[in-house]
Amino acid sequence: MGALQVLFNAVTVIFIAVTMFAAGLATPLSALRAVLTDVPLLLLALAANLVVVPLLGWGLAALFALPVAGFVGLVMVASSPGGPFGAKLSMVQKGDVVAGTAMQVLLAAVASLTFGPTASGILTAAKVGEGISLDVAALVRTVAILQLVPFAVGLVVRHYAPSAARSWHPAAGVVSNVTFLMVLTGMLLGSWRDVVALLGSRTLLAGLVLAVAAFAAGTLLATGPSPRRTTMGGIAAVRNVGPPLAAIGIAFGDEQAVLGALAAVLISGLAAALPIAAVLGRDRGDGTA
Repeated sequence: MGALQVLFNAVTVIFIAVTMFAAGLATPLSALRAVLTDVPLLLLALAANLVVVPLLGWGLAALFALPVAGFVGLVMVASSPGGPFGAKLSMVQKGDVVAGTAMQVLLAAVASLTFGPTASGILTAAKVGEGISLDVAALVRTVAILQLVPFAVGLVVRHYAPSAARSWHPAAGVVSNVTFLMVLTGMLLGSWRDVVALLGSRTLLAGLVLAVAAFAAGTLLATGPSPRRTTMGGIAAVRNVGPPLAAIGIAFGDEQAVLGALAAVLISGLAAALPIAAVLGRDRGDGTA
C-alpha cells in the first residue's frame, strides 16, 4: 500500500506540474496582458473566484450540515480556482476561449498563493473537527513551486520559441489529461468505500449546487458580451484539484475519507457544469466568440 501511495503522489505531482506547463505553452503574453489590463473584468473575476465562491462553499457545507470529510473537501474545492477543465468548458460552450484560457491560468497562479490562507481561515472559523490545521507556509510554498514555476517556464518557451511551444503543447496536453484520469482513478480506487458511502449523500448534492452557484456567480460578476460572461462562469464553476491534493498530503496524511469526499465533490461539480456548457454551445450554433 505504501508503494501505491508513493506512486499516487508522484503522478499527482506530474499532473499539477505538466498541466501548468501546458497552460504556459498555450498562453500568449498578449492574451494575459489583455486580461490584466481589462481592470473591471479582472477585479470581478478575482472577487468571484477568490471571495464569493469560497464563501458559497462554506455556506453550503454549513447549510447541508456536511460531515467533517465532506466539509473539508467542499471548502478546499471552493477555495481553489483555476481548474484546467474550465478552459475546455469555454470551448464546449463556444465562448471566449482566449479570455477564458488566460483567466484560468491567471487564477491558478494567484490561487497557488491564496489557497492555503483561504482554506485554513474558513476551516478555522468554522471550527470543523478537532486538530485540523493547515501548514499555510508549507502549502503555499509547495503549491507555488508546483504551479508557478512550470507555468513560467511554459510562458517563456511560448514567448521566445513559439514553434517549440506549438510542437510540445499537444504532448503536454496528453500527459496532463492522462495523469488527471490516473489521479481521479487513484482517488476513487483508494477511497472507494468512502465514495460509495457518499452516493445519495448531501456531500454530492452540495458539490453539484456549488458548481451551479459558482457558474452563476462567475457569469454575473463579469463584463462584456454573453459568450465572455458565461465563459467566466464556466471558469468559476470548475476548480483546481492540485492545491487540495497537496493540502491533503501535507495536513491530512492522504486520509482516505477526505480524498473520497474531494473526488465526490469534483465529480458532482463536473456533472453539473458540463451540461450547462453543452446547452450554451448548442444554442450558439456554429458561431464562436
